[in-house]
Parts: sequence; C-alpha cells; structure tokens
Amino acid sequence: MTRLACTTTVVLVLGGAILLALLNLVTDPSSAVHASTYVVSLAGKYLCFALLALAVDLVWGFAGILTLGHAAFFALGGYAMGMYLMRQIGARGVYSNPILPDFMVFLGWHELPWYWYGFNWFAFAAVMVVLVPGILALVFGWLAFRSRVTGVYLSIITQALTYALLLAFFRNDMGFGGNNGMTDFKDILGYGVQQETTRCALLVITAAFLCVQFLVARYLVTSRFGKVLIAVRDTESRTRFLGYRPEAYKLVVWVVSAVMAGIGGALYVPQVGIINPSEFAPGNSIEAVIWVAVGGRGTLSGAILGAVLVNLGKTWFTSALPEWWLYALGAMFIFVTLLLPRGLMGLVPRRRTAERVDAAVAAQEAASEREAAAAQGAVE
Repeated sequence: MTRLACTTTVVLVLGGAILLALLNLVTDPSSAVHASTYVVSLAGKYLCFALLALAVDLVWGFAGILTLGHAAFFALGGYAMGMYLMRQIGARGVYSNPILPDFMVFLGWHELPWYWYGFNWFAFAAVMVVLVPGILALVFGWLAFRSRVTGVYLSIITQALTYALLLAFFRNDMGFGGNNGMTDFKDILGYGVQQETTRCALLVITAAFLCVQFLVARYLVTSRFGKVLIAVRDTESRTRFLGYRPEAYKLVVWVVSAVMAGIGGALYVPQVGIINPSEFAPGNSIEAVIWVAVGGRGTLSGAILGAVLVNLGKTWFTSALPEWWLYALGAMFIFVTLLLPRGLMGLVPRRRTAERVDAAVAAQEAASEREAAAAQGAVE
C-alpha cells in the first residue's frame, strides 16, 4: 500500500465522519443537507464493522489465517462496555436498584457477581475491553498454533469457539442478561447516549480509532515483522526451515487482531443501544470474511471499503427486499470470488512507479543470474 493510498483512506474516514457530524449539529433539520441522528448512528455502526473487518484482514490477508470466529472478540468487547453502561444506570432502572441491573433483579439475584466489580469505572471497563479478548486470543492461539493447526481445521475450531460462547451467554445463570442481553443504557461518562452531540462524538471517536488501528496495521505489515508474516502465509514450511518460528508471528498478529475487534465491539454497543448473545453468532464472523473478500483481501483499505459498502447494501435490501438479502449476499460473494479475486481494490490500477520498481528489480535479478552463469562458465 502506497503512502498516498494510506493518507487518502485516513482523510476519507476521519473527514467524512467529521463532516457528517457537522451536518447533523450545524444544519437546520429542514435543510436538504441535514444528516439525521439515525444516519449518524448508522454511519457509526458501519465504522465499527469496519474495525472488525480490518482485524479479520490483518490475520487472513497477511497471515493466511481464515478466521470464522472473530465475532467472539467483537462481542466480548461489546459486553465489557455493556457492563459499564449498565452500572451507570443505577437507581434509574425499572426496579430502582442502585447496585443490581434490572435483569438481575428480575431473575432473582440478590448480590452483584464478583466479575461485575469495577465496571462502574470507565477506566476499568476500557482495560477489560482490551484484556478479555486479548487473553482469550492468547490462550486459544497458543494452543492452536503450538499444535500447528492450520487451514480449514483452524477455521472450524474458531467457529466452534464463537458458537460455544454463544451458547454460554444465552444462559441466564451466567449473569450477562441471557438471551435478552443488556439494553436501556442511559449515559456514558456522564453524557446521555441518546443525545445528538453524544452520537456525533461517538461517530468521530470511532472514525479516529479506525484510523489509528489502520495505521497500526499498516505499520505492522510493512515492517520486517510483516514481511516475515507474509512469508509465513505463503510458505510456512520454508520460513520455518530458515530459522523463524511461524507460530510466534501468528500468535502476535492473532492477539493484536483480537484486541482490535474488541475495541470495535466496545464502540458499537453505545451506538446501537444493545448487546446480546446474537453478536456471537457464527454468521457474523462469516459476514466479516465476506466484507474483506469484497473489498480486497490483504489491502487493509479494502476491508474498510467492503464493510461499509456491504452493510450499506444490507440496510437497503433488508428494508426494501428483506427476503432477497441472503441471496444477494451469496451472489455478491460468488461474483467477487470468480470475477474479482482481488476484490474491489483490485480495480484500482497500480501506480506506474510501483510497476517500474518491480520491472527494475526483475531486470536486476535477471542480470545477476546471467553474471553468475557467465562466471561459472569462465571457471569451467
């Protein structure tokens, strides 16, 4: 990815979010250019999905790990933020209990579970947003990569992971709201989550986090670490033969990707107003893979583009032609796989300078081979 493409992505994401927020706050509601609060919330949700897609692209596009369970890390980050938001309700809930959330009072809980302690502080919740997905990814990745589980077997295991968490969080005795999850949030850091200013602030903050994580991902894949990671993706056995430990590189990028997905989930919850076990559904992870494939695997910018465009199409289809949405999604994936193997980003022509560099490198390698052959002939 060129520096120009990187700068363009950051400007479009952050500038677009700021512009949309200004159109909501500054313009008159009757104006043709006014952006409603619904549009602002929808855009914020799309950017959260882009964070998830970026995390998937990091491990699939550059490490060759086809994950079908990244929705688990997204949902865990969302639950950590949801627990904080529930503690902020306090006595304003339906049952006016200053300590227990409404669903606990309804289910007959008498005291707050120990794992809810600390979530009345935002700083503690923010740490858990990073720590919980990170630790789960660390344990899972260490066991999987140490055992050299790869390919479709690893994909199936990741899907089993998110499905197991789905079943666990559906249980009422887990203390996370059961199948209803958590909702009816009041405020975040003292600001009402339903206020227009809060919605706009969340949109801009989400865009800022997306840009930061995009730059972090770009730094990783363009560094020496990223070059080894790509070598692991293409020829893992040869990379191991050269003295590298592929499992260590996979584990690092896997944990980083899980943390990125968890942050996306944490930003998602206050903007949609609910978190429940359906976020763990394996279908969500599969959709994230489709976003990356549509935008362009291994491009980072394509993951963001794919997430926004596919979900924009989903919003239109599910309102206009709801019964056709799944067919459209499947047809889109087949179309991209057959006709656009590099995704939408593959339609962007490469810069001529990059092509000249590739040609120069190839010519230099050919000249070196000729010189070596000539020297060997002279010796003989």
